[in-house]
Amino acid sequence: MCGNPTRKDRLLLKLHDHFPKVRLPLWATLLAAVLLAGAITLLALWCQPNALRSVLAVFRAQPLLIILNCLPVGMLLLVFTCLLRNVFFAGALANFAVCALSIANRIKIEVRDEPVFPRDFALLKEAGSAVGTYDIQFPVPSIAAVVVFSLVLVALGLFVGSRPFPIARLRGWVGSLLGAAASFAVLAGLILTVYASNDLYNSFRVSNAYYIPSVFNELGFPYCFCHQFTTYPVDKPEGFSRSEAAGWDQGGDTGLGKDVNVIMVMDEAFSDITDSDAFAFTAENDPLPNLHALREDPHAVAGHIVVPGFAGGTANTEFDVLTGMQTNALAAGTTSSFRVVNRNLDSLFRVFGGDGYHTSFFHPGDDWFYNRENVYRWFGAEETVFADQMEALAYKGRWVTDDYMAGLIEQEFADTVAAGETLFHYTTTIQNHMSYTLDKYGESYAYPEVPLNTAVSDEVETLLRVYTEGARDADAMLGRLVDTFSAVEEPVVLVFFGDHLPYLGDNQLAYAELGFTARPEWDALTSYETPYVIWANDAAAQALDWEAAVASLDLPEDGRLSAKEIVGNKKKLTQWQDRFWEHMVKKYPDLERGESASETGRDHIPPRLFKEAVHLNRMKEQILKLMTDTNLLNKKSKMEELEALLDKYVPATEALRTKLRKYDKAYKALSDENSALEAELQTAKDASKEKIADRLKYGKTEQELCELHALIDNIPPEIVAAYRRKTTGLQNER
Repeated sequence: MCGNPTRKDRLLLKLHDHFPKVRLPLWATLLAAVLLAGAITLLALWCQPNALRSVLAVFRAQPLLIILNCLPVGMLLLVFTCLLRNVFFAGALANFAVCALSIANRIKIEVRDEPVFPRDFALLKEAGSAVGTYDIQFPVPSIAAVVVFSLVLVALGLFVGSRPFPIARLRGWVGSLLGAAASFAVLAGLILTVYASNDLYNSFRVSNAYYIPSVFNELGFPYCFCHQFTTYPVDKPEGFSRSEAAGWDQGGDTGLGKDVNVIMVMDEAFSDITDSDAFAFTAENDPLPNLHALREDPHAVAGHIVVPGFAGGTANTEFDVLTGMQTNALAAGTTSSFRVVNRNLDSLFRVFGGDGYHTSFFHPGDDWFYNRENVYRWFGAEETVFADQMEALAYKGRWVTDDYMAGLIEQEFADTVAAGETLFHYTTTIQNHMSYTLDKYGESYAYPEVPLNTAVSDEVETLLRVYTEGARDADAMLGRLVDTFSAVEEPVVLVFFGDHLPYLGDNQLAYAELGFTARPEWDALTSYETPYVIWANDAAAQALDWEAAVASLDLPEDGRLSAKEIVGNKKKLTQWQDRFWEHMVKKYPDLERGESASETGRDHIPPRLFKEAVHLNRMKEQILKLMTDTNLLNKKSKMEELEALLDKYVPATEALRTKLRKYDKAYKALSDENSALEAELQTAKDASKEKIADRLKYGKTEQELCELHALIDNIPPEIVAAYRRKTTGLQNER
């Protein structure tokens, strides 16, 4: 170099003096890439809401999963390596990207019981807006580990570089771009071929193939995420013909209904919280007096409907109600049914619109959320009104009130009548949206007490008090609308229902403490039930011949619509199960039917015992934290809190220990049986080994019993001592 060095040259020389680099040859760079891909994959798996040891056990049994999870991470790493020309800088970027997705997956599963899908990238705007509505518990240790590992890789990249590519023409940015493009092309090709294979995906054994969060946890997030790139929101039915479908009846007849105004209100998280023995509400403090009064009204029909989601998925309920189609019939990777809609679709808006009704939809939220601004146009709604079009919005906390929305509905009805038209209207409210924290309606808001017949944690008590306040306002909205339309001469039918049950803590915390999840029917049905009421004012009841109209619906006497009512009694259900088995065994001759407990004589360990144990473990962690954090300054307040927890924890632990004793005999029998089976397996011929191995699966029950006993027996002695001191002191006082 001739002449004096430039400022840039001096800076580069200075940096070179401070960061002398060891340059790796090509083979070492590739080896480092392989090792880094494995490390990043392990870290991403560790970030998931499951024990890494369990995942690795699944991988040992199915080794191909190791390659399928590491391969996309490795290809992404090569893309970044080519672009950044440093394998460690690339590793830091790949680690951040992959693990950020993995942590997002963990959070989404905990909050929505749904993993992250590639289609979620289309919902980033919605996700950003919704973050503040969820009481998210960020996994701080996981985030810290990802950040630290990325910083370590950046530091390594400052001191360890890569030698230029052997081919001179490919040493510049052209070579970097070509290398990155080639690596990305290989990754895309793998996603479209290997990762797209349903046969391969379905060949791996999972504990519950129909519960997709469990599938993601067991098969590995990177593999499952890549597989979802090629799954489609709607699977093409077998034998479907587009030309034949074009000739189907399109329901073009109009003018078939009565000229009765129909108002539908889907209220956010509306549920009848008093419909349980866990609550001790009376007529004087009933938070839902209007709903309960309407159940006795001769011009009303009330009961429960089954919605497509639990604790979320408002748009999916809208889709099901308005179209008559089922969200649950869509592919598992469908994040929202509204994301499937991209053209004109038949709906209640088109049915009523075809009969000459004025049709409208109101929602006090953003029009872009769930793509509602386009979806309702495709549904055929004549008028849509969102928050930015509403004037003088009234808020309670951060959400527009139900009472404000009632006023808008009343005005919409009045305007439609004045125009000489009949109204079909649908409103989706938002006030009682989560989170149910004490600051929901302001720091100083006084929430009424929620009387309970069962003891719950402070966290659950807070959730219930805040949620109930919103439910009380929703019921007031229902009462206001009934009063309004009772006083008009025009015929009006009001339909009021909830979109889903409320989200009350991670892992259904409140429902578990209230005893809901211990009920056999909880997961199958009641967790998807919300109340509904259909009410007609006098003019509508007369126009529709109300009694005859209700009779034509052929509803169950209690108003509940459930699978039991459709299928029949237990005997009928058993017949259906037998028919299903006959069908399956024809397709899969090697399939064996499991034995019932009545035939095996084995005691079934109820899932509620494990849920009780998990809850007790949480309480134990709280107690230990309190004991650790106690000092001279806060001793009095901490001890009061500790005593309150001990009053719940120790008796509950003793009760669970008593419950477990009845299974000790079963535990001993299982242990002896498994030992015998293990010995039999060693000497068995190949033909019978599989059957013996299958019988050994009952060993899982033995393991579960061991875990429960270990949890209960591992009560820190200092906790028990503290409780004994407390109870002894109380007895002495007496």
